[in-house]
Amino acid sequence: MASDLKEAGGLTRLFVTAALEPGAAVILDEGQTHYLLHVLRAGAGDRVLLFNGRDGEWQAQIATAGKRGVALTIAARTAPQANVPDLWLVFAPVKKTPSDYLAQKATELGVAKLQPVFTRRTIVTRINDERLKANAVEAAEQSGRLTVPEIGAVMALDKLIAAWPQDRPLYFCDEGGDVLPLAEAARGASADKAAILTGPEGGFDPVERDMLRAQPFVTPVGLGPRILRADTAALAAVTLWQSVKGDWR
Repeated sequence: MASDLKEAGGLTRLFVTAALEPGAAVILDEGQTHYLLHVLRAGAGDRVLLFNGRDGEWQAQIATAGKRGVALTIAARTAPQANVPDLWLVFAPVKKTPSDYLAQKATELGVAKLQPVFTRRTIVTRINDERLKANAVEAAEQSGRLTVPEIGAVMALDKLIAAWPQDRPLYFCDEGGDVLPLAEAARGASADKAAILTGPEGGFDPVERDMLRAQPFVTPVGLGPRILRADTAALAAVTLWQSVKGDWR
């Protein structure tokens, strides 16, 4: 008899890259196979939910489960495809644990793209793209989201700004000077696409602040009267945007 594999938040969800349609077969990767067989103790006939960021969410049944892997058969669609608002988070990476946490929580909050950037005061010198992606995938699976954020290749701030798409407003979280509260800027935004830029420990260098403020697509914004940690600032900014302009309204 078939059974549903459930976690604390409900039926187990897995992100796959294969196309999803009735009757299609999906072969899980090694990590997902280990998770189902050895963590959840799954077997043939058990049911899970699958999504790929394109075709919505589908219920699938384990057809075979063994040493060679797990094969699933797609049954019925349980939810149509739904995308998150077109919001990018551009952030200066912090230490490993905060960066993992940031990727997870930004995914839960509904960010469409995670774009790491190196600034003059960024302490971290290397970015593990696969680790960021793995954290984003896990958060998407657990949060009920039907997409996984795009992970941009890390770039130096000046190069990122030089290549920036001019039709995407960039809201620069500036700790000093004359700034507009982010919530107010969001209420006045006319474009559906946007990006939020947050800095490293120690904030932005004065040269970087001047460079950013000189760009026509950049709006300096503030996040309130207190100094926030880098990871806190990023998540606070996304939360403000989503509550005013995004899909939390």
